[in-house]
Amino acid sequence: MKRALLSATLAFVATLAASTPVLANDWPGGARAAVVLTYDDAMASQLETAIPALDARGLKGVFYLSNVRQADLPRWRAAAAEGHELGNHTLFHPCAAATFPADPRYTTEAYTVGEMLREIEQANVLLTAIDGRAQHGMATPCGQSTAGGVDYLEALRTAGLVTYVRGVSVEPGDLSAEIGDLDRMHVPAKAFDADVTGAELIAWVEQAVAGGGMTVLLFHGVGGEHLPVSAEAHAELLDWLATHRDRVWTTTLQEALDHAARPLG
Repeated sequence: MKRALLSATLAFVATLAASTPVLANDWPGGARAAVVLTYDDAMASQLETAIPALDARGLKGVFYLSNVRQADLPRWRAAAAEGHELGNHTLFHPCAAATFPADPRYTTEAYTVGEMLREIEQANVLLTAIDGRAQHGMATPCGQSTAGGVDYLEALRTAGLVTYVRGVSVEPGDLSAEIGDLDRMHVPAKAFDADVTGAELIAWVEQAVAGGGMTVLLFHGVGGEHLPVSAEAHAELLDWLATHRDRVWTTTLQEALDHAARPLG
């Protein structure tokens, strides 16, 4: 009888283990999810609105720099010193010609894969001059990863120029995925419409909390400029994150990926 009971118990435990996903991803401090706030294009509103709002709440973000103005270099250097991550967004932000009006020399159609990789390498030099870090992650301009019609991500992986590549799309299943299984050359991110509310931003993060995974949020302008979200919605999200530190680990993308890659035990 005891042997039968033990066998039944072990079978139940095995079934439970097989059917129940590990949702916590072992986030620091017992947090249920990781949230990464990312900002593209080195915009003035990020320096004037987003970074002060993050600093006021003790939160960190990731800023992917392209077309950097010389006058802004001291402020980006100061942001890095405060713990914000600076990332590669190429030098000239080449996108497909059909995306928006642009100098034809700086469209993806005008590049070869080799030229794109050289530009990414030179952008790394600029970033190192700003923050002193030897390695950087990257976000693809416009979420596009072709040069001359050829996808360059595998060549970029082989070259080892960046530690990860963040895209601009996300699937619901990504919110509960094991971060250790994530392909670092295809990190998903969620962008939002200009009229998004703070409540809607928080609701998106709550899905990650429920799934136990990581969500990467993508912003451009904050309170103005290109593809903006309102400063009010952004601040409401930050307030929520600051008051739910026990449930949500708000960190940089490099820190989240490094945490997932650390040896266990």
